[in-house]
Amino acid sequence: MRMSWNLWIGLLAISAIAVSLLNLERGRSGLEITQTEVGTTPVTLTRKGGDSGPVVVIAHGFAGSRQLMQAYSLTLAHSGYTVLSFDFEGHGRNPEPMSGDVTSIDGTTALLVDETRRVIAHGRELPAAAGGLALLGHSMATDILVRAAIAEGRQGSPVDAVVAISMFSEAVTAQEPRRLLAISGQWERALRAVALSAIRLVEPDAQEGQTVETDGVARRAAVAPYVEHVGVLYSATALREARDWLDAAFGRQSETLIIQPGLWILLLMGGIVLLMRPLVALLPTIPREPAPVSALRFWVAVAVPALLVPLVATTLYVPFLPVLVADYLMIHLALYGVLQFLLLRGGKWKGSGISMSAVIVLVIWGVVVFGAAMDRYAASFMPNAERLMIIAILAIGTVPFMISDSYTSGAGSGVWWRRLAARAAILVSLGGAAMIDPERLMFLFLILPVLVLFFCVHGLMGRWVAQRSGPLSAGAGLGLCLAWALGVSFPLFSAG
Repeated sequence: MRMSWNLWIGLLAISAIAVSLLNLERGRSGLEITQTEVGTTPVTLTRKGGDSGPVVVIAHGFAGSRQLMQAYSLTLAHSGYTVLSFDFEGHGRNPEPMSGDVTSIDGTTALLVDETRRVIAHGRELPAAAGGLALLGHSMATDILVRAAIAEGRQGSPVDAVVAISMFSEAVTAQEPRRLLAISGQWERALRAVALSAIRLVEPDAQEGQTVETDGVARRAAVAPYVEHVGVLYSATALREARDWLDAAFGRQSETLIIQPGLWILLLMGGIVLLMRPLVALLPTIPREPAPVSALRFWVAVAVPALLVPLVATTLYVPFLPVLVADYLMIHLALYGVLQFLLLRGGKWKGSGISMSAVIVLVIWGVVVFGAAMDRYAASFMPNAERLMIIAILAIGTVPFMISDSYTSGAGSGVWWRRLAARAAILVSLGGAAMIDPERLMFLFLILPVLVLFFCVHGLMGRWVAQRSGPLSAGAGLGLCLAWALGVSFPLFSAG
């Protein structure tokens, strides 16, 4: 019966993967997608074969990549636009780290504006640029693109239109950019207010959903329903608003379908995770430990590290890695994992054995298979050479932390509230560190959603492995997966 159940799960997972891949590849069919470089900046050129529509330069937000903007790249390319998307310094495949003062407009921002303008210059050299050039970006990129558009105009090469998704920029004035669409998710209340303020610089009584135009300056604030900061990148409303705004700017009319990969990405990832379930049945079985952890010991092991480690780690912290807060994270997780394990196990190693085959399978599935799908369709997950050392150093902290977490959460068989409490404690602990030293560690807040996603996706696969091959096998495998996920997610940064 168990083999039959695993067989049905496997067939369901394979079906989900096949359907999602078919639809995701359909969104790319008929397009020429080529990779190039502008200096050291990786650039993807996406266009219809033989089409020479206007050029649109697309930029991602903080900790993003070209892949995250694919819904816009594919939709616009199918509509006849020539799309250039790129990885900012420190992001994705870009080997150059971010640098400068992140708190100063003349620091990191100015350097990213310069990089963007180099990509714009490359776009202007394409034959399609005769039809015009526009900019589209998300979050952090909106400020960069607004400033780049203003600089281009002042040097006699005006940008025809700007699409700012989840916009925040103090550079917007009543006159610049000349043609600006600000798109916000319905649940981005603060950014909706920013977008509306930009529109009201032109027309004080303007409302969301209204296009205003005065003295050659055109503005619109659009809202994508039922989405937040990431969901807006896959919203049909947001995609259609962006395309219609560009069509109006260039006197075009697009009738092609909107490309929405979001649902298919979720189905693909779900299928990959689900397929791990029958594979686990092939792993060697390691007997479980019979003695459960008492409630008192559990709460001590959860509470003490959560409260103590931020105080100690922030005191010991000296930056040494070229990735924002990755070095601190390694220190925090290492201390947290070791202390929690000692408290949980009474200072004694009584762990079950380890199955290296289980560790290898979990790493291959969680990094290579899951990561390859992510990298092609959703977000950069395959590191360049500069990130491999960072991943190795992060593993010094992530492996002991995930081993400890595997035991604390019940080795794949713990009750739900213990799993929830154990994972909530590390989030609180990291948040506490960021509050103790916000000047250096504020970016830890951006790691918290990554950890939540990791626990939901990889944590489920690790739970199945722990049930079969023990907590040590699952913890070691998940630790390596977490080091990889963190190492590829956050920007490279050099203070020099």
